[in-house]
Parts: sequence; C-alpha cells; structure tokens
Amino acid sequence: MPSFKIDTSTAVVFVATPPTPKLVSKQTGERAMDRETGAGLSTVGLLISDEGEGNLYQVTVPETGLPEGLAPGMPVRVIGLKARDWENNFNGQARHGISFRAVALTVGA
Repeated sequence: MPSFKIDTSTAVVFVATPPTPKLVSKQTGERAMDRETGAGLSTVGLLISDEGEGNLYQVTVPETGLPEGLAPGMPVRVIGLKARDWENNFNGQARHGISFRAVALTVGA
C-alpha cells in the first residue's frame, strides 16, 4: 500500500507518551524490527498541533531515530513522517485504520 508524506514544518509537536517497544506478538513478546535496517521499532505518542487543531498520534519510530530521555511534555521535531492505510481480518472481522511512521525525532521545537 502507498504511503503519504506529512508536512509538520508549521506544527508544534510534543511527546505525549514515552517510547515503548512495538511488538509483533503480545503472546511471545517478539519485538517488531525495521525491515531495512534491522533496528527495533518503538511507538511514541505525539501531540501534534497545527492551524488551531491538536491531535494525538501513535507514531512508530526505529530505536536508532529516538533521542535518549524522551518524556511527556518535551517539544520535538518529527523527521520523515508518513501515513499509510491498512486493512486486515482478525477472527472474521474486517479492521482498518491509518498507521504513522517517522524516520526520527529530535528534541527541541
């Protein structure tokens, strides 16, 4: 499925929730890995505010793109943010949504 670039150059972005490892399976605890680099993936909650509207997004970032010490309330810049739609069937039910992925986060506004 295609992905779409998201321009955050005019947005104010804050960490809402600290990075947590993204898992392939909760049962086994297997961590999701970046297919290109082999780096472990983490999910970070980001509050992105632009043009008077703020939204919370769960963004997947490779561990190599995460600065140390990210904590709620810290201002960050998002590098290479993309959105991609997804669809799957789980226990006979169709599910769909949009996933967000970034190359890296940097500390500071």
